[in-house]
Amino acid sequence: MLAIKLKRVGKKHQASFRVVVMEKRSKLQGRFIEDLGWWDPRADKGSVNPERAKYWISVGAHPTPSMHNLLVKTGVLNTKKIPVHKAPKKIEKPSAEAAVGAKTEAAATS
Repeated sequence: MLAIKLKRVGKKHQASFRVVVMEKRSKLQGRFIEDLGWWDPRADKGSVNPERAKYWISVGAHPTPSMHNLLVKTGVLNTKKIPVHKAPKKIEKPSAEAAVGAKTEAAATS
């Protein structure tokens, strides 16, 4: 299955990415089928060839969630963004007053 991915290039702490089409399960630094553009997250600039991206999507390539959001941002796709980093669910701890109230109710019923 083909995927449109971000392939990391650049030096340490100076990441920039190439937008590539490659096999979904292949190594990230492995061979790619086609180079569609680039993206620099530090400057928040990039360029994607919209005709080729639409072609690969029509052929069946699925963009990764981050790449999907980048395609929406650049105007290639007209859909909603996908939440990539979901916030963890907070576990509600019972407050001290609720714990005392539960103890008194248990004592009253017994």
